[in-house]
Amino acid sequence: MTERLILRKADFFASASQPVAVEVRYPQSVFAQHTHDFCELVLVWRGNGLHVLNDRPWRITRGDLFYIRARDRHGYAAVNDLVLQNILYCPERLTFNVDWAALLPGLRDGPFQPNWRLSSQGMTMARQLITQLEQESNKREPLADCLCEALFLQLAIVLQRHRYAADSAVALPESGVLDALIAALANSRDKPFALEPFCLQHQCSERALRQQFRNQTGMTIGHYLRQLRICHAQYLLQHSDLLIGEVATRCGFEDSNYFSVVFTREAGMTPSQWRQHSGEPPQETAMPAADIAVR
Repeated sequence: MTERLILRKADFFASASQPVAVEVRYPQSVFAQHTHDFCELVLVWRGNGLHVLNDRPWRITRGDLFYIRARDRHGYAAVNDLVLQNILYCPERLTFNVDWAALLPGLRDGPFQPNWRLSSQGMTMARQLITQLEQESNKREPLADCLCEALFLQLAIVLQRHRYAADSAVALPESGVLDALIAALANSRDKPFALEPFCLQHQCSERALRQQFRNQTGMTIGHYLRQLRICHAQYLLQHSDLLIGEVATRCGFEDSNYFSVVFTREAGMTPSQWRQHSGEPPQETAMPAADIAVR
């Protein structure tokens, strides 16, 4: 049985009153699944990787946004030049009289949507606020905590205004063609996708778009779509009783034998082995501060 790491506030926050801290990952390395005693926002700026959240794998790349609760378990695998920022926050230390639960999914009890996409305009605005937030969180002044909370409030509003559902058929109107392409791919997990008509619709060069996609994500368009489908298959195998052939169909594979070949190559085990292997609950253990510093 594997152990579950627990990250503690004392190792990431400068004081017992600091409400927000910033952790930058340039790049984010493979990191075992863990929980925290604080909450977290994850914003992905470049590259790609596998983000496993509560046993569900998500193929992530530029523009992905996650809201992580303290009790959630998550980690990173199969990373490729993955650059992200973690905004850590303690809800009990937020003092402003605003409806934080309306701005930060997951603060209220009950189901919520943890994964979103952020438009290009939203990413630009968020970067500016996070830069200021990081600077203020490193200061030891009486007003620093207050200004950190003010910047965090602005960031929460920007994220809410410029985010859209990760599996949405279309991105926000303010988004660029790359965002629209990623949204279209996310909506094509169970059906064919053709790049040529997409480029005609958006009046862009197919060759230039392929190059832009690879530069920003580190993957080809075909590889990214295949990874989306395999991640969805992993989730269905673990959380449903569908036959493997039915899982293949729901993940855009017409031939179940070909699906098994691709799945085995990407996941390192057959669909049947994945179904049998997944779901083992981990033990919990605190993570030593020395290990946190170099993760």
